[in-house]
Amino acid sequence: MTSLISLLEMIAVLSASLFAGAALYINVVEHPARMGLETRVAALQWAPSYKRATWLQAPLAVLSLLCGSGAWLLGAGVAWLVAAVLVGLVVPLTFIVIMPTNHKLLTPGRDLSSEETRALLVRWGHLHAIRTMLSLAGTLLFVWLLLGA
Repeated sequence: MTSLISLLEMIAVLSASLFAGAALYINVVEHPARMGLETRVAALQWAPSYKRATWLQAPLAVLSLLCGSGAWLLGAGVAWLVAAVLVGLVVPLTFIVIMPTNHKLLTPGRDLSSEETRALLVRWGHLHAIRTMLSLAGTLLFVWLLLGA
């Protein structure tokens, strides 16, 4: 049982770390670079980037949530559940809070050069930063726990 818990813990930490690293990259590098472009070009770049990132980040968040929760269920301690939930919260946050902005940005026929589009891109960056902070908090707690708290 101990080896299964250890395996789940390692997968939880790895997937959370990968998610947090990708999220941080988006907030610190990609989105600021995108926002340095003319609004139309920034919006055109955002759409395929967003769609591609979804296929990487969503599975990582869910995997971290499942493995961290599984480790807790097998006796790893409640802090593993807390860390898993911190990372896992990015999924409902995305669906409930961020998705309306995503849908507006992806609306066919949207004036991609408009100030509203620019404002939506700025809003998206701020909302994505919440995902980044949640995943970093969960990852740091996971790493702390893995190192023996």
